[in-house]
Formats: sequence, structure tokens, C-alpha cells
Amino acid sequence: MSLSGSAGRAGRTAAVVGGGPAGLIAAEVLARACVAVTVYDRMPSVPRKFLLAGHGGMNITHSEDRVSFLPRYGSSADALAPMLDVFGPADLRAWCDGLGEPTFVGSSGRVFPRSFRANPLVRAWLARLGELGVRFEQRHRWTGWADDGGLRLTDEDAAEHTVAADVVVFALGGASWPQLGSDGGWVVPFADRGVAVAPLVPANVGLRVGWSEVFAERFAGTPLKNVGLTVRGAAGPTARGDVMVTSAGIEGGPVYATGAAVRDALAGGRCVVDFDLRPALSVDQLAGRLQRRRPKDSVSSWLRRAVGLDPVAIALLREAGPLPTEPGPMAALITSVPVRVSATMPIDRAISTAGGVAWSEVDETLMLRRLPGIFVAGEMLDWEAPTGGYLLQASFSTGVVAAHGALDWLDRVR
Repeated sequence: MSLSGSAGRAGRTAAVVGGGPAGLIAAEVLARACVAVTVYDRMPSVPRKFLLAGHGGMNITHSEDRVSFLPRYGSSADALAPMLDVFGPADLRAWCDGLGEPTFVGSSGRVFPRSFRANPLVRAWLARLGELGVRFEQRHRWTGWADDGGLRLTDEDAAEHTVAADVVVFALGGASWPQLGSDGGWVVPFADRGVAVAPLVPANVGLRVGWSEVFAERFAGTPLKNVGLTVRGAAGPTARGDVMVTSAGIEGGPVYATGAAVRDALAGGRCVVDFDLRPALSVDQLAGRLQRRRPKDSVSSWLRRAVGLDPVAIALLREAGPLPTEPGPMAALITSVPVRVSATMPIDRAISTAGGVAWSEVDETLMLRRLPGIFVAGEMLDWEAPTGGYLLQASFSTGVVAAHGALDWLDRVR
């Protein structure tokens, strides 16, 4: 899809509040249509969280086909589907290419810019926005609406300004990584205007586990390689991959993928995550291998020789209680090691957040039904997704849709 627009909106103004991916792509779409755009952000530079996300490798989207891609958004898949039709993974990859950063597909199916980092992409993007005439007002925090409907903004000197624009796109993020700008401070002003906002909760976040002191001291920082995770009592497939043991719990892609189910279980009073230490093998296959035990083998030697468990996996079995000595019960434990989760890590340690503006509050263009001419994009909306490029893709997609909605609105109210 082309981001180019007509010159028919010259003289119209737009305020984009929030300088993350959703806000900046909205600014680009609007500026290409000859709208005068100003981006307001509370940080000294943009886009801070986007740069952090790309510090260890800029995973910008995923190469999965649509049938596999959409379910990653869980209960919000139907709401996001038309957004992905407007600006999907292929469009995002073409956009990167246009900035001089062609992409490639990694072995996991994740998509990365050629440089593998966010910095070159951001530099080229900000240069393009500058060429399009986009203005940036940094160190400006949005605090609510003035009586006349204008935007109240406080600058770094604590001076308050009121800004008027023909159309507004909000893209203030959720409440993760508040030191980078997304602190959820927008929730109260929106709620005061009658906009329904689901509570912001941590997503893609580590889980707290009450390890024994010995286990925590010895294995913190050690990965459990290629394991399966299932939240007991929850529907849905097992999440597979590497899980990192921390002194206080667990982190990693499979952990993040179970986030919604974990929150539901914790809300019900008890959450147990079952680890499958050998997800490629059935209980019967494991039991068959465990039949081959040498008379003098210790339990650790038996598990290492028979099924290839490493020290951290064996120690995890011991965390569950006394170990079985018979092949059948041991095989059953290996495929379902119970780990009691006491809580998620705090929201300020989450990669992203769930919750936000309810879908019922916006129309198909992401305009707030209660506040015509005001649009919402990115993580401010009530959706979540696992890591792997899905978060950034939906942020870009909703930013593009909100900007096109804003252009349509400008045409209607001319």
C-alpha cells in the first residue's frame, strides 16, 4: 500500500501526541497528504522505546502467513484484521526498503532490517519526516484537554500551553518502560471524558516463582532449552522455546506467550505452569528410554544418559518434590513439571501492556466515538500480542489506519 496522499488538505493541521512507531507513521501519512503535522512527545528525543526494542536486534514484523499471524492477537484478532489488511507485514517490509533498510527473514521466521539494528532505520525515518515538514515539540507532556477542547501541554520548564489542531492522533503507548515515555498518564484524562479504558496490566513480562535458595543461587541466568509451557486449566496450544531462569522466576518468549492465561489464572487465585522438558517425545517414548538404567547410575546420571536432561532441567524436577524412581512416573513428571507462579513482574518491567481504550469506543477508522476528530493508535488500544514482531506490526498498522481516518475526517468537515 502506498503512503502517498493528495495535496487537497493544504493548510489543515494535525497534532500527533506520542512519538513512538504508531505516532510517527501516522505523522508520515498525514504529512504526505500535505497536512501540517506537529508531533508532541514528553521525551527529549524520539522514538525512545523503539530504539530500545532494536538494541539487541530490530525484529520489526513476522513472516508467518495470515492464518498463523492473526491468532497471535488473541481476542483482538478480529478487530485488528482490517488494520493489517490496510498495512500488513509486506507493506511494512516495503516501507523499510524505501528507507534504505531492506529486510530479511531470520531462521525463526522473524523479520529484521538488513543492519539488524534500529538506529539506521530511525535516522532515515526522522530525516524523511523532516523533509515532509513534520515539526517536533519534545519535552512536552500532554496533561488533558482545555475547556475549549484544545490540548493542554506542559513543557520542560513546567509552563503550560494550549494547542489547537484540526485533527488529533493520540499514540501514547501503554504503561511499560515509563522511563522511556509510556507511563499510562493518559488514562485518567480519557476516563474523565467518559472513554472506557480497560486497566493497563503487564504483558510480555516475567513471572515470579518461589524457587528454593539453592536452585536460585545456582541456576539464575541459566536457560531451560527447548521446553514447552502450558498454563494448567487454560485452553490453547503449548508455548515452546527457551526459558530463562532468574533469581525471582522465569523470563523468555514462551513465558510471554502465556501471559493472558497466566493473568486469568492468577485472578482465579492459583496459577500453575506445567513444563514439558522434552516436548518432542511422548510419555511412552520417554518411559521406554528410561527403562535403560544402569544399576549404579544415580538419578542425575540416569536422566542425563537416558533422556539427555541437563543439570538445570534435573534441578527443576527436584523443585517439584521427591523424584520418582520408576520409568513411568518419571516420564510423566518430565512432560509436566508443575511450577507455581505467584505473580507477574511489575508493569514497569514489562515489554508491553494489555488493556487500554476499549474497541467499542472507536469506530473502524479508530476515531473516538465520543470525541469526533480525535483518533487513537498503537498500544493505547486494548490489545496485546507476543514478542516476535507482532507488537510493532500492530502499532504501525493502527497508526496508518488512524492517519487515514484523520484524513477522511478532514475531508468531511472541510
